[in-house]
Amino acid sequence: MLEGRTVNLRVMERDDIDFLAECRNDINFWGEHNPIGEQFSKSELMKGFDNASNSAILIELKWFIIQKKDGIRIGLMYHRTVQPWRLMEIGCFFVPSERGKRFGTEATQLMIDYLFLSRNIVRIQAITNVGNRAARKALENVGLRIEGTIRKLHFVRGVWTDYYLLSILREEWKVPKILTKTA
Repeated sequence: MLEGRTVNLRVMERDDIDFLAECRNDINFWGEHNPIGEQFSKSELMKGFDNASNSAILIELKWFIIQKKDGIRIGLMYHRTVQPWRLMEIGCFFVPSERGKRFGTEATQLMIDYLFLSRNIVRIQAITNVGNRAARKALENVGLRIEGTIRKLHFVRGVWTDYYLLSILREEWKVPKILTKTA
């Protein structure tokens, strides 16, 4: 578990499938700035979870649960390797009632600290809808910088939408800001 001040990140487990189904199948979970996620049954998600566990080494995608200190699950975060380069991409999503409380900034900093401490990578990147000011601010607050605009990347609520590509390099990160231990 990656422990922060107000939130923790922990690897998603089978017991989280109900929460995952609840989130994925709620159109409001994706918010106004992200494409609406594909709908899945719990059994489909369980099969996907089992298959992902078997092929995780090949695709290098890992999902984490974002939870408050009291254990309440409030969101999802992922990291994935972008091949063939030595970089990781991250992203996070929150249940609607927990947005705007700075949990995204802390969860992102935890993930950045963890990845730079545990992986031989030179950069971490993220994308966000150009209209999502809160996500952009959270990413910039932890040191990511806008590199450019990816035009018409996702179809969001009926419109092709531009996204910012942001990144942080290892030499810009330097030392952990939050993560002091892993449990």
